[in-house]
This record gives sequence, C-alpha cells and structure tokens, in this order.
Amino acid sequence: MSGFEVNFDGLVGPTHHYAGLSTGNEASQLNRDGLSNPRKAALQGLAKMKALADRGFVQGILPPQPRPNLAALRGLGFSGSDEQVLQQAAQTSPHLLSAMSSASSMWTANAATVSPSADSADGKVHFTVANLNNKLHRAMEIPTTSAILRATFRDEAHFAHHAALPAQSDFGDEGAANHNRFCNDYASQGIQLFIYGRKAFGGGPAPQRYPARQTREASEAIARLHQLNPEFTVFAQQNPAVIDSGVFHNDVIAVSNKQVLFHHQQAFLDQSALLNTLREKSALLDVPFVNIEVPQDQVSVEDAVASYLFNSQLLSKPDGSMVIVVPEECRQRDNVWRYLTEMTNASGSPVNEIALFDLRESMRNGGGPACLRLRVVLNEQERAAVNQGSLMTEQRYQQLTQWVEKHYRDRLHASDLADPQLPREVWQALDELTQILQLGAIYDFQR
Repeated sequence: MSGFEVNFDGLVGPTHHYAGLSTGNEASQLNRDGLSNPRKAALQGLAKMKALADRGFVQGILPPQPRPNLAALRGLGFSGSDEQVLQQAAQTSPHLLSAMSSASSMWTANAATVSPSADSADGKVHFTVANLNNKLHRAMEIPTTSAILRATFRDEAHFAHHAALPAQSDFGDEGAANHNRFCNDYASQGIQLFIYGRKAFGGGPAPQRYPARQTREASEAIARLHQLNPEFTVFAQQNPAVIDSGVFHNDVIAVSNKQVLFHHQQAFLDQSALLNTLREKSALLDVPFVNIEVPQDQVSVEDAVASYLFNSQLLSKPDGSMVIVVPEECRQRDNVWRYLTEMTNASGSPVNEIALFDLRESMRNGGGPACLRLRVVLNEQERAAVNQGSLMTEQRYQQLTQWVEKHYRDRLHASDLADPQLPREVWQALDELTQILQLGAIYDFQR
C-alpha cells in the first residue's frame, strides 16, 4: 500500500500581531510592537498551500483558534461584559491581553507529534497534542488544538489521539518541530528521531541563555504512547550552544524527508555519533540514509537563524528527487543563496530544486515554511478517512481567499486588541470557516 506525506498548514488567524511573546525566538523579539497585516499573512500562507497542491503534493488546512481568549481572561479575574474584560486587561496588563490574543497556532509544527501507522504496534496513526508549557500564549492552545485534530482525523479505526503530556517543565513538549522520520516509502516502517533540548532528570548539558523547550522525558513518553519499536526509535540532544543562538526548535537547524537529513554542522550534541546511529538503523531497513551537512564556514548559525534556511520543507517529487521550500529571506543572504544554488545544482544531489515563497508576515514573528505545517503520513485508506473539507482543492482555495478578504483586517497593532469589535469579527469569521472546512462545532462559542 502506497503512502503520502500530507502537509497540514495552519491558517493564519485574524488576530495575527507582533508582540514579541516568544523568548528565544529572535525574529519575534526583533519585530516586537510592529504593525502587522493579518489579511496579507493569511493570503501568503494560502498561496503556499495552493502552489504546492497544484504541483500534486497533498495539502491540508488546519484552522486558527478563537482569539482573544476571553474565557481565560475571566479565569484570571477580569469580569463584566466582553468589552469590560478587554478594557480591564488592556489597562492593567497589555502583555497579558496580547498573549490571550496570540495567533501562534498558525505554526502547526507545534500542534502535535504524529507517528504513522507503519511504525505503530496497533497499526494506527497516533497524535499527541503538544503541551507547549514553556509559553503562556501557546500553552492555552491545547483544548482547541485537540478538538481540531479530532475533527480532522475522526475515524477511530485509523486514528488514535492522546492527551497532552503533564503541563510541567519536566515534560515540556513542542510537537513535531522536534521530530524527524526516515524511510524508503512513507507507508513502510521508518526510523523516528526525537530531538530534545535537555534532560529533566539526571542533569547534563543545557542552554544557558534561552530555555530548552523540549525534554528527553517528554519525547520518551510520546514514543511509548505511540507504541513505537524501540529498535527504530532514536533520541538525540540538540546542541545547547545553538539554542542560545536562537535555535528554539530543531526545525530551525535541521529538516528531513525520507532518506535525507539536511542539517547544520553544529545542529546536534555529539553529532558524529548520532549520524552513525542513523546510518546503522537505516541499513537495517535498507534505507539509503543521506546527510547533507552545511558547514559553519559557509553558513553560520546566525545566518541560518536569520534566513531560516533549515526551517524549510523537503518534498519528494514523482521522480524521487526533492524540492526544498524556503522563504524569500534565503535569497536575500548571498552566502545562503549560494549554498542552496550549489547544493541543488550538484551532480547526484537528492535535492535538485528550490521553491521560494514570500512568507514575510509569518517570518517577522519567527515562523517559516516548516513552522506553518504539520506533517502527517497516511496510507490510501487513512487519507480517505480524513475530513475531506480539510484538504486543499481549487474550490476550497477560492472559498478561503474570499473568506480572508471579507473578514480580515489589513493592519493590526497590539493596541488594537482592546477593540470590542475585534472578538465579534473573529467569532463570525470562524463560524463561517467551520462550515467551509466541514469541521462542525470545534469552538467553545459554537457549543
């Protein structure tokens, strides 16, 4: 049975704004208090989804969350009408109002960790929602993310859903942004690589400047929940020094697809040992493992973070070669663009094409192509069991484009979050969106 890698991209929400909420994400911090364009952001994301779907890549859509989170604000002591709650929060804690209005769920690489049925003992696709407990504005996404995933992948014969791990730092989990998989065919047994930033128990190396958001203990728990074969499950630590340089997730310093790992020279702690392990595990499955290591003297860690070279997508074309999907920022740095050009033109390179996308609105908040998508490997039966309204088609693209142009503002500043009209605009927009995507009542205000 053949398999597919379906990329489910997050649709940018109507409250997309620049608040610098993510410590450790240098782009987020740099653009703090800027003026965003939610409409443009959503259209840029849709354009990427449509372009890849037009090329034959199976493309899905995951909706945004209802923001501002008025229920959470009331749970923190603000009271009265919606307007009064917003005004009180804006006056006494604008940072809190911003956190409760964050559109960060657009970065669905952090929504969950997903294991395909080929790797799981029970033959099901497993989802564990990330707890994202390192950041307040992300930790509150869990209930709605769970509802969205259960509505998108609702057939219990094919899909198994797990609750988020305990919301405590020892089990910090940031989802698929710290997870890779190697295989021949997507539907065959693969090797799963879990990347962590620190050990919660037993000590060891850890970053000093920025937090390590993923723990080994969290990754191990997910592997158990997903019923993975220990022989083909690998745990490796990210280099603490690169975390302190702004590599807050592994997908800012490495990306994989099938047999290929594209990574920086300084991506992992004890990198040579990890690569040897991956080669040995791959040989057991006849996977022709290839690692493409980018030298520090050609592209520094700082250049990688600024350009998001590794926050890219590697996609398999029908002939077996790969295209790398990168943001426009990669072309704006001469050394990064030179490396990409040389790599894709090299004889025998598994990656032989570059696809550029303008994702500036997302990039300014610290999220590139890889952040925007959750990879879900499905076989033919599982693909047929997915909610069909969640898959990109020409008709759905037209519907979503019109929906964005109707409901989204073309500018938004953090000071606008106290506008009492904003929640009404969001509720109306999301109510219509659930009908377009055929998801049912996934939001609290619909229940």
